[in-house]
Amino acid sequence: MDQFTLKGLGIALITPFTQDNSVDYQALATLIERNVGAGVDYIVVLGTTGEAATLTPAERKQVTDFVVRHVDSRVPLVLGMGGNCTRSLIEEIQATDLSPFAAILSVVPFYNKPSQEGLYQHYMAVADASPVPVILYNVPGRTGLNMTPATTLRLARDHRNIIGIKEASGNLNQAEEIIKSAPEGFDVVSGDDALAFPFICMGASGVISVIGNAYPATFGKLVRAALAADMATARELQQRFDSMFSYLFLDGNPAGIKCLLADMDLIANKLRLPLTPCGHKVTGLIKKAMEALPND
Repeated sequence: MDQFTLKGLGIALITPFTQDNSVDYQALATLIERNVGAGVDYIVVLGTTGEAATLTPAERKQVTDFVVRHVDSRVPLVLGMGGNCTRSLIEEIQATDLSPFAAILSVVPFYNKPSQEGLYQHYMAVADASPVPVILYNVPGRTGLNMTPATTLRLARDHRNIIGIKEASGNLNQAEEIIKSAPEGFDVVSGDDALAFPFICMGASGVISVIGNAYPATFGKLVRAALAADMATARELQQRFDSMFSYLFLDGNPAGIKCLLADMDLIANKLRLPLTPCGHKVTGLIKKAMEALPND
């Protein structure tokens, strides 16, 4: 396999459930085929959008194995692997067969709020332990802690197994600082769909997308237009997506994307507690925003 990069459109794959809250593997297979058929650049399994936190260890392995079999090496796969105990995470990495994966995506440790030095040492230990490249994932809205550009850049320079970051702080100035100073071979991607276009304009490699679950072809066209500096096409598509960007996350993620996919008759609108489906108001807004977008 060629050296993996984060260029283009990555999909943060959802985990669909049946009405009895078991994993809906038939719907999952349909989503995989839509994404692969649309030419997405890679797929991320068991991330936040995949509701990994509400799956049992056995289910996580079953979902992972299912995706690996059905993708069948047609696009690269990235596996979400994170935690707030460095030792436990390293043990999990060492116990997992990562040979089907191009990289792991590892979120900033949550809840215990380590120092920046703690973050640095955590990721250095993870990168030492991982047989595949590591993608950092900074999402302070979920973890309660922002990894600073200085820490990100220190990691990028100090460990060759750390190949990029999913930057979801929502801070364009922070993203620009990382992009401008990153060493060669270190990719920065947007963790927010709405910011994919401005991120790419600043020099980012692409996006790990939620909305791409529903619009892999159209959102992929936006991302590739931006990467090719086709500003007219990218801007026109950005404007068409604007309303959906505004509404999709009002009741949290993946509630919005599951509402949208259910409206497309691709999945049942089911989440696992403590997550719940979108309320009536947001559901109506999402339905209205669909009118501006094509059916992929």
